[in-house]
Amino acid sequence: MSYHVPVLLTESVDGLAIQPNGFYIDVTLGGGGHTNEILRRLGPEGHLYGFDQDADAMKNAPEDKRFTFVRSNFRYLKQWMRYYGVEAVDGILADLGVSSHHLDEAERGFSFRFDAPLDMRMNQRATLSAEQVVNTYSEQQLSDVLYLYGEIRNARQVAAAIVKARQAKPISTTTQLLEATERLFAREREKKEVTKMFQALRIEVNREMEALRQMLNAACQVLKPGGRLSIITYHSLEDRMVKNVMRTGNAEGQARQDFFGRTEAPLRPVGKVITPSAEEQQSNPRSRSAKLRVAEKEERSEK
Repeated sequence: MSYHVPVLLTESVDGLAIQPNGFYIDVTLGGGGHTNEILRRLGPEGHLYGFDQDADAMKNAPEDKRFTFVRSNFRYLKQWMRYYGVEAVDGILADLGVSSHHLDEAERGFSFRFDAPLDMRMNQRATLSAEQVVNTYSEQQLSDVLYLYGEIRNARQVAAAIVKARQAKPISTTTQLLEATERLFAREREKKEVTKMFQALRIEVNREMEALRQMLNAACQVLKPGGRLSIITYHSLEDRMVKNVMRTGNAEGQARQDFFGRTEAPLRPVGKVITPSAEEQQSNPRSRSAKLRVAEKEERSEK
């Protein structure tokens, strides 16, 4: 089984407008699909840095003198570039969300298709797991996580059901979590609602929204004037943040203006939002919710 099938491969790399001698970053190495496509377009003087916090992804790091693997969360993008002596780069690509590999590896606990431990850590060196969230968070904390990150309308009832179930016995597996909450999901939309519950827990465990915010802020600083940011999103929370940063320069979407009335945004959106073709959606179901946004660093943002 393939580690991960890249989504919007050609379109996302096209968005970078690769310069053969440029410096680029793939902040989500994963299976290496986007990384290898960038390397294919780079010349001998170009260089690519690939980030991934998952040890499993290290196996997919290409053996190429033009490539440097960084085992780290992409939130530390700016610090690592400083470590390698790179002041600015020509492009940054991110394929957000959970990979095919994570969903297909039962023991990682990302999918409700398997009876598996409630883990969901993308970085297995991290201490917080989904099991800890489910068994130690207060009912209010669980409700907030489910509502904010899963947009589950009956989040309070789901949280209450989890707390009631864990009082009898700790919830340690995906199946036990499903059993504790199944009566609260209507049959006609059960799979979609359960997916949202797992998404919310995964986002909380990996602090995904905070990490994304920090990465986007760092990208605005690390990109050269004219450099490109190409990002694939999969759910409304991350897509909203990416859109806001590309349009206004901040995650909240609050436009600020300079003395001359110009919007003080470091980036300028390029083109329209791109979604996968019908053919790609048919061959790769993970792509069905994907959106690609591309932005360019403004020249006047440099002081």
